[in-house]
Amino acid sequence: MTFGEKLKNARKEAGFTQEQFAEKMSISRSAVAKWESDKGLPDVNNLKIMSQLLGVSIDHLLDEDESLNLMETKEPINLEEYEKSGHCRDKKDAACLERFAKADAIYPLIRSKKLSKMEAVIDFITLPGVVQLTDYANDHDGYYLVEEGTKQYLVRISKEFLFISQLIAKVDPKKFIIDNNVFKKATYRLK
Repeated sequence: MTFGEKLKNARKEAGFTQEQFAEKMSISRSAVAKWESDKGLPDVNNLKIMSQLLGVSIDHLLDEDESLNLMETKEPINLEEYEKSGHCRDKKDAACLERFAKADAIYPLIRSKKLSKMEAVIDFITLPGVVQLTDYANDHDGYYLVEEGTKQYLVRISKEFLFISQLIAKVDPKKFIIDNNVFKKATYRLK
């Protein structure tokens, strides 16, 4: 996604029209339209202001490889309070199902690391799969794609916290990439 596309999506997600956003930033609506059509970039001060208004990082807006994260919230959780039952295969499944009881769909995900070129070479030379295996061994969190109406959330559940990131671009549950992570749909569904 380009800067303009990200800005437009984040502005709409925050509930601002171009006029309202321009007014909040003390600029003209035509400046917002210019940025959203990728015909210019704001200066550093305007980037700081828009980042705060929209609740997204400057890095997110400027990095064309990072196109799906919006804003992450963190909630404390005690996994011991949950019991697996029904479609739930573990306590993380049960916690996600309870937290998103009104969701239209909940897809458990399998996460793997998107290897850099250097990591891929090292992985190939040493023992194919060892970098991925090491990464997997160090990550015991549960990952889920939650759909509620037109919104999608990437949910990560650790032993102590539930992290929720609203996605600004719709993803296909079968496979998608965010940052350096590749997510694939697991073979079962919670909802």
